[in-house]
Amino acid sequence: MRALVVVDYQTDFVNGTLGSQDAALIGDAIGSLITSYLDSGDSVFFTRDTHGPDYLETREGRLLPVGHCIKGTPGWEICGRPGELSEDPRCRIIDKPTFGCAELMEVLRGYDEIEICGVATNICVIANAVIARTANPEARIVVRRDCVASYDRELGEKALDVMQSLQVEIL
Repeated sequence: MRALVVVDYQTDFVNGTLGSQDAALIGDAIGSLITSYLDSGDSVFFTRDTHGPDYLETREGRLLPVGHCIKGTPGWEICGRPGELSEDPRCRIIDKPTFGCAELMEVLRGYDEIEICGVATNICVIANAVIARTANPEARIVVRRDCVASYDRELGEKALDVMQSLQVEIL
């Protein structure tokens, strides 16, 4: 069984308050990946960073004082082609209040292969790769360089190196 996890491909992380040109450029590649998984009958999960209006009062908000992904705002929406595909009834969206997602760990149990894509490589992608590895110690975990992006290229590359050391295949 295979699963694709699309991490936080949301407006605020693509072309909003925490967006980057690199994030905008991977949308089509992620869309193609989603389509291939759906066409094969495999599982597709989306994580959606989700904060409330009190975000700046939270620990994360105090350390990253940029309002983003406030539930119900345009910045919270999954965007581009991935956003269109997320509406397919075969996809599941998981709202998460912080970098990693405990609910994702539960839904990923039992998969033989898990592929992860999205943003930001050095925060939420790596956090959820660790969760996928924890959920399935024997699974093949894959991250494609052309389907992840970070607001900081150097940190993104370092995160890929760390993931590789955690036995995540970097393609």
